Amino acid sequence: MEFKDYYATLGVERTATQEDIKRAYRKLARKYHPDVSKEPDAEARFKEVAEAYDALNDAEKRAAYDEIGNRYRKGQEFTPPPGWDSGFEFSGRGAGGGQDFDRSDFFETLFGRQAAGARGPRGPRGPRGAEHPAGSDHHAKVRIDLQDSYRGGHRTISLRVPEVDAQGRLSMKDRQLQVNIPRGIREGQHLRLSGQGGPGYGNVPPGDLYLEIEFAPHPYFRADGRDVYLELPVAPWEAALGASITVPTPDGSVQLQVPPDSSAGRKLRLRGKGLPSDPPGDLYVVLSIALPAADTAPAQEIYREMARTFSGFDPRRFLEA
Repeated sequence: MEFKDYYATLGVERTATQEDIKRAYRKLARKYHPDVSKEPDAEARFKEVAEAYDALNDAEKRAAYDEIGNRYRKGQEFTPPPGWDSGFEFSGRGAGGGQDFDRSDFFETLFGRQAAGARGPRGPRGPRGAEHPAGSDHHAKVRIDLQDSYRGGHRTISLRVPEVDAQGRLSMKDRQLQVNIPRGIREGQHLRLSGQGGPGYGNVPPGDLYLEIEFAPHPYFRADGRDVYLELPVAPWEAALGASITVPTPDGSVQLQVPPDSSAGRKLRLRGKGLPSDPPGDLYVVLSIALPAADTAPAQEIYREMARTFSGFDPRRFLEA
């Protein structure tokens, strides 16, 4: 997937005001609209212009796009960095160019959730025909440590909120919230913070803020639903003869019995040592074989002796010729 430079598509600088973006879009839309344009590629160019406007006209989408835009050039191979959209607070109102057409894979990768115009897990709020609209529900994706799910507790969460000033220039406002992390929360689940969304009008209460949880990458552990996985290196003799090994978990160390004649890839289960739940998840230990280096003469001789002792062993016997 190629990176799209939406600013270049509209012919504006990255410092352009929201009004500059509107003017550029209107000019190009008139030039390439398929109903009036004589350009041979008018329809394709019009879609590109409308998509760029959809991304940059909305302050929230533009702020997210700017977060990674300075790292890439037009046409460069692009994969969103892990966690690139964490910490942004969005209203999900889905403003854009109003054109009914399919956006590119690049656009959907960045804005798929926000572009849909959803107002959070509960949808739009407030009675029909109300004189004052209810405050909109906001949402944000936040990263926590895997250990936070095991222990729970209060955490300080920092969010960035896009704003447009009186001159039409985009800026970011930071705000911090105290959040209670419940034990056993999983990736993809949402925390609802009542009254922390968009402001209401008149006597209507504000909306809510929904925090989507994701786990920060851990050097050892990987969560899959309620279960947690750990790749555990063992020595060849531990795998062959069996061993009792001290194994780390996100909630403290435990003893693990490695059965004799274990091979690389064997999966051992520590029941109930996954994420807290009812019932709790499990911790799966996946074995890998760590070979000592043959960097001394005695070590090399031991490997030669192993080769002689196991001369009939063929580790590739399952491979087809």
